[in-house]
Amino acid sequence: MINLAESWAVIPAAGMGSRLRPHTHTTPKPLLHVAGKPILGYILDEVVRLGIRKVALVVGYMGDQIIAFAEKEYRNCEIVPVVQDNQQGLGHAVFLTRKWADGYPTLIIYGDTIIEGDFSSAVTVEADGTIGVQRVEDPRRFGVVQVDGKRINRLVEKPEEFVSDLAIVGINFVRRSDLLFESLDKLMQQNLRTRGEYQLTDAFGLMVEKGANLEAFQVDHWFDCGAPDSLLETNRHLLDHRASVVSREGVILVPPVFVSDSAEIEMSVLGPYVSVGDGAKVSHAVIRDSIIGEEARVTGCFLERSLLGANAVVEAGPRKLNVGDSSEVSLY
Repeated sequence: MINLAESWAVIPAAGMGSRLRPHTHTTPKPLLHVAGKPILGYILDEVVRLGIRKVALVVGYMGDQIIAFAEKEYRNCEIVPVVQDNQQGLGHAVFLTRKWADGYPTLIIYGDTIIEGDFSSAVTVEADGTIGVQRVEDPRRFGVVQVDGKRINRLVEKPEEFVSDLAIVGINFVRRSDLLFESLDKLMQQNLRTRGEYQLTDAFGLMVEKGANLEAFQVDHWFDCGAPDSLLETNRHLLDHRASVVSREGVILVPPVFVSDSAEIEMSVLGPYVSVGDGAKVSHAVIRDSIIGEEARVTGCFLERSLLGANAVVEAGPRKLNVGDSSEVSLY
């Protein structure tokens, strides 16, 4: 029986988040908010729920913010910062945690991904490792697995020709972490790269070649929060399934919404699918399908499918129009 309290969680969270600029110029991607909580908060909540208390956080860009959040909000966990100065792929990121995790059962969760499902069986099954998967329409964008029943017999990173439509989604539990780190070490020593990087998928493939029993398990929901549209999609899903009923006097709130207790809202219509962060101020506005960051200020606006970062200010005022007969005016 695995003692999960002695297991490690490895969370690669060193990415630059270039597709989410300008937000990631000042806030690392794992700390961007969806439905009232940073992405990393949802990940660490799952780690704690499973009973794991040792966390290796692989950080780089603005890593001090990530570590500060984890240490403040998850004081019941041992948080170990692991710095990835030179990003060379997920395999490289995980390899950097060898000093701590080698020899212990290890949960690996990507730091920009929110995954939902019952993972209890995945961390207790009698296999050398389990890999979370979901069927996708375009497997060329992902690492994929071929299976015989549940057992994985082949893994390929971003295949150009069809191999499988079961994509690796970013949650893996490895009982035999010694085999994983041996495989990662081989990638490093022989400079075995795919698309210029050391791939975790390739390390899993080496484990299978050595006879390791890796099994696939299906996840319920999977959200890669790496771009504005996917961030908003994640916000919608989480609000649909987790938002509580909110009411404010003098404000129309169309559920589901999240509004921080410290946010100030007046003469506005919010929702559906709006998240408003701590200290934000919204007045005389109509907002839907948007995320409003901490301390942001919105006045006199109609916003839809919008992302406003912390301390952002968006203001608009009344317009004066002189429109003649048979005219058409569209104000967006």
